[in-house]
Amino acid sequence: MEVMARGTLRIYLGAAPGVGKTFAVLGEAHRRQERGQDVVVGVVETHGRPRTLEQLDGLEVLPRAEVAHRGVTLTELDVDRVLARRPEVVVIDELAHSNAPGSRNAKRWQDVEQLLAAGISVLTTVNVQHLASLTDVVEQITGVAQQETVPDEVVRRADQVELVDMSPEALRRRMAHGNVYPAERVDAAMGNYFRVGNLTALRELALLWLADRVDEGLRRYRSDHDIDHVWETRERVVVALTGGPEGETLIRRAARVARRNGEGVLLAVHVLRSDGLAGVSPDALRAQRALVEGLGGSYHQVVGDDVATALLSFARGADATQLVIGTSRRTRWARAVRGGVGGEVVARSGEIDVHIVTHAAAGTRGWRLPVLTTAVTWRRRWAALALALLGVPLVTLLCLAADPVISLASVLLVFLLLVVAVALVGGLGPAIVAAVVGGLAENWFFTAPTGRLTINRVDDVVALLGYLVVGVAVATVVDRSARRATAAARSAAETEMLASLSRAVLAGERALPSMLEQIREAFGLDEVTMVERTADGEQTVSTCGHGGGGHSEDVPITETIALRLCGRTLDAGDRRVLVAFAEQAAVALTQGRLTAQAAEADRLAAGNSMRTALLAAVSHDLRTPLAGIKAASSALRSPELALTDEDRDELVATVDESADRLTGLVDNLLDMSRLQSGAVAPALSPTDLIGVLHTALTWLEAPQRARVVLDAPDDVPAVLADAGLLERVVANLAANATQHAPTGPVVLRAGAAAGQVELRVVDRGPGVPTADRERVFAPFQRLGDAPAGQGVGLGLAVARGLTEAMGGTLTAEDTPGGGLTMVVALAEAPRPAPVAQA
Repeated sequence: MEVMARGTLRIYLGAAPGVGKTFAVLGEAHRRQERGQDVVVGVVETHGRPRTLEQLDGLEVLPRAEVAHRGVTLTELDVDRVLARRPEVVVIDELAHSNAPGSRNAKRWQDVEQLLAAGISVLTTVNVQHLASLTDVVEQITGVAQQETVPDEVVRRADQVELVDMSPEALRRRMAHGNVYPAERVDAAMGNYFRVGNLTALRELALLWLADRVDEGLRRYRSDHDIDHVWETRERVVVALTGGPEGETLIRRAARVARRNGEGVLLAVHVLRSDGLAGVSPDALRAQRALVEGLGGSYHQVVGDDVATALLSFARGADATQLVIGTSRRTRWARAVRGGVGGEVVARSGEIDVHIVTHAAAGTRGWRLPVLTTAVTWRRRWAALALALLGVPLVTLLCLAADPVISLASVLLVFLLLVVAVALVGGLGPAIVAAVVGGLAENWFFTAPTGRLTINRVDDVVALLGYLVVGVAVATVVDRSARRATAAARSAAETEMLASLSRAVLAGERALPSMLEQIREAFGLDEVTMVERTADGEQTVSTCGHGGGGHSEDVPITETIALRLCGRTLDAGDRRVLVAFAEQAAVALTQGRLTAQAAEADRLAAGNSMRTALLAAVSHDLRTPLAGIKAASSALRSPELALTDEDRDELVATVDESADRLTGLVDNLLDMSRLQSGAVAPALSPTDLIGVLHTALTWLEAPQRARVVLDAPDDVPAVLADAGLLERVVANLAANATQHAPTGPVVLRAGAAAGQVELRVVDRGPGVPTADRERVFAPFQRLGDAPAGQGVGLGLAVARGLTEAMGGTLTAEDTPGGGLTMVVALAEAPRPAPVAQA
């Protein structure tokens, strides 16, 4: 059976609303249609823009599906109709859109996935603020929480992503000309979401996100084509840190190099050597790490026996274009005798540019003998073998020259010293060679009869055997000591890294993805994934890296959790250490879940605290209107009181007023209880805001209602809200404003901007200090601004809770000239779909 080819996905990524994504995608649709492809329009939101409407001319527009929800008919993309029509290409606007309840899929990007799987290519659009990984950053920048998001992975999987960009000034000019929003909405939009700073930040976010995706694609291409050398598409500067006093100088120099080449990437790496840096101060490394991160770079640690190899491996793995290292702190004579790391790095760097930076500590470390703490390397073995082969003839010549005055015992001692020297340099193998060759030379030249390999005396045999045994024994001890010292030093380095990881876990400084990234870097793996086996099957907890399709294996941590490794095969020693690292990662996972449970416990504790406060509050605030009702009704029923009609009317009014106050208190208490228990389920639908405002004002008492001024144009767009809950929000805010602003009008002002509708409740009262802005929304909090009997302090808390339940926000701002403004922001309801062309 032939497998259907998957359709291609092309996404137009906008830096901000109004930059021309829809116009661009329709232009591409026309170009493809001119090339003979079958193109249809599944759904396009023109937002009433005339030039965008013109772009629909000549394209086949499919009718939309009608979805009935709570008495309201909404229109969405008709996936079934597109599948039945089976065009080559379909245009689908606004990838992050949430479909109406009852649709085939909850999200429009899920509709797109179905069409791609059916072999239909898709042209679509999305704004950078709708990417799931950036919503928190966008909210910090613009102050607007995004309700509709699309997973980053959906966009990353696209075959093409094209950035639709425009400078902030050009976009604001476009808005001023009426090309984005109607004239009555321009001022509010340009004063809020579309400020120059906001647009500049969004533009930078879009460029950086797209640059990361380009980097990812480049790495995948190089991996697929086995390209090992560095492509200098973007400057990546790696700085090598040892924890020494030169670290700050190197970091700042590397940061300048990165900035000099535009938006370069700064990476700092510290090699935990198995043969040195015993005197490195952890405090110094922590300070250097803080400096790196403060300059916008990232800090990494790797374990390596050879520093130069570890540095170059990390640099090539990070696609570094430049490597910054410090000149050696050893003296000139020490560097002449034994070359440093810098020379090796320069000799083996290849296409990576190496900067060797001088510093104040250069050449300050005095001469000292090398500490033999590493395993014997091949370089040392070859050097020892050369010493043996050259040393034996040299010693033989010296002993022959001194033959008249030197005994056989002295000759054996000199040869023994040579063997010991070879053993110290190269270990067991070269020492055995030196012992055998030296023994043969000693027997030939110095043991009678000379000139042949014979032994006639017993003491010569004992001396020769003792010489061989001592040489081999010394070499064996040296070799074993070197290996054990190497193992101990490597264990110390791994222990240091593990201890650092443990401290971070205990302090809660590292999330699980960061720890998996450190494991991947430390062991040179391509991808590390934590998986958990549950009753529902295997689930991925977290992953880092990009698997290259190589060796893959699972390392169990617990009965249900394992690490899946992709990359090189680990030896037994690495596997043992990896298990310890993996257990720390499991601890981090458990800690994260415990933190979530603690947050839930805090929420429950806050609920208990609220109930306690409720009992304390109602003990007086609810009793006051009840007492008023009881006193007035008792007076009305008393036969002993001679009441006039005026007195009776006043008592009845007291009963009615107290009952209204009591009803308001109980309603707020019930609403707060429902919000705390999560029982509020708003029925969202397109709602006429102006009609809600008029209805909400009827909830106020006549004196309060007389002070409220409605300032809202008739063409304010409908909002996506629950009409009943929105009435409660408006009534609470208006009542609160009239209560705390004893004079002057309270203005209800409405307007639309950037896909949202804002309602501002403006008063001219004393206002609230900035430090107390959030406190006013806390339950049972009156900030001492209301006398007893005037409520339990729930009005604003209920208003915010109901607003957030409808997907909106409620914030407090200063009123220019004095006072407080409450701002309710709700999503604009979807506009009716354009009429499909015949």
